[in-house]
Amino acid sequence: MKTLYLMRHGQTLFNVLGKIQGACDSPLTEKGIEQAQIARDYFIAHGITFDYAYSSTQERAVDTAEIVCDYKSIIRLKGVKEWNFGLFESESEQLNPKIKAGETSYGDFFVDYGGESSEQVQKRMNTALIEVMEKEGHQNVLCVSHGGSMYRFIQKWLSQDQIKTIQFTNCCILKFEYSDGLFEFKESISQD
Repeated sequence: MKTLYLMRHGQTLFNVLGKIQGACDSPLTEKGIEQAQIARDYFIAHGITFDYAYSSTQERAVDTAEIVCDYKSIIRLKGVKEWNFGLFESESEQLNPKIKAGETSYGDFFVDYGGESSEQVQKRMNTALIEVMEKEGHQNVLCVSHGGSMYRFIQKWLSQDQIKTIQFTNCCILKFEYSDGLFEFKESISQD
């Protein structure tokens, strides 16, 4: 049995400003840096070490992973980057479409605006994380990613009732056990 710690990046300037950041980027705030340090301290306090640490290629995830891993080597992985929201990138979060009753994602909404569909994001995340966990010597892995892409990933593996128990705060940590191509959700750790 292998273990994956899937973690969201720390708070960013765009989080504070209420902007959609998706494929574009903004830097960690002081609070975001502190959140990453708290996550690092959590892993240390619980004696959790990683065989390998991965992050999205985006600055906010890389910076978070570097702090958590005390600036040791981080492997950048495009497959776990944030959802591309196309023309909605860097616009107000108020422009996000409303999810209709009974639906659990944005579906294909962003495709018409140059972005990704919810299915594309889910497939990309799932494929990337399975490939990572199938590698030799990857018993205990950290991966720093993003709220939107993480949400689509867990929709594949968790029930809606399980998902409702998770707080998708900055630097939240989702622990999974992995075996034979399957992820089993174990717990979530949130700072807020």
